[in-house]
Amino acid sequence: MGMTFKQILDSGKFVVTAEIAPPKGTDLEKMNHHIELLKDKVDALNVTDHQSSVMRFPSLGGCLAVKERGGEPILQMTCRDRNQIALQSDLLFAYTRGIKNVLCLTGDAMTVGDHKQARGIFELDSVQLLRAIDFLEECKDLGGNDLVGGATFCKGAIVTPEADPWEPQSYKFEKKVDAGAEFFQTQAVYDMDNLTRFMDYARRFPVKILAGIVLLTSARMAKYMTDNVPGIFVPQDLIAQLNSVPKGGGLQKGIEIAGRMIAVLKQDSICDGVHIMAINREEVVPEILKAAGLNGHVD
Repeated sequence: MGMTFKQILDSGKFVVTAEIAPPKGTDLEKMNHHIELLKDKVDALNVTDHQSSVMRFPSLGGCLAVKERGGEPILQMTCRDRNQIALQSDLLFAYTRGIKNVLCLTGDAMTVGDHKQARGIFELDSVQLLRAIDFLEECKDLGGNDLVGGATFCKGAIVTPEADPWEPQSYKFEKKVDAGAEFFQTQAVYDMDNLTRFMDYARRFPVKILAGIVLLTSARMAKYMTDNVPGIFVPQDLIAQLNSVPKGGGLQKGIEIAGRMIAVLKQDSICDGVHIMAINREEVVPEILKAAGLNGHVD
């Protein structure tokens, strides 16, 4: 039997996770193909939960598919769509099905998604969800009632190293640590100097940091993210590299850039691992790993 994700985090190895996007509908063929492709090449697969407030097949269902195929799932759970009763209930169900890792998120605003008429719940935020899991681990619910059997999870959260201003982000980061977060996946980072400065700060805390790598597929995408997505900064030299390739060559250049960055992060021991987000391009994750000099999770 292989190690659990928590055991892998605690082992000191360079951890690699990747992201799986469930479909908008019930045709699971593509998602299942990506799971089969990646389950033996990364340490865990994070299944998104209605990312960008777009209604999709649920993260819980995707995690079950990962588990059924022999992979290690990370349940992504946002507080936007469910109240505290539903969140706790889903966690109990997940635990009984062998899903023992959870990434706690507050969630994007409804206005960015495809159901603008829907109302966000936000009864809890990510910090409160982390604390709710502590209650479950003590066989209690948030109402103070006893449980007949609790649930223990490896708990994660997110952090944005390049947030500006930094002080509110550091405050939230430390609250998440205090609430029991054991690992953090960062927002996409491309500036190694900025990440190194963040890691100098983060090393004060007993948590593992996985640097988020979003696959860049064009100079236009890189510039758009820098100009429009808070907390993401793509250095001009990377944009220039993407600009320099012939038409249609952006994806391959993006794979090369991602692989090079991962190799540097591992070689220089800058952080504890990476979380690869190849949005709508999950099938190229093995190419990114190859470009990074990694043949799979055994590395």
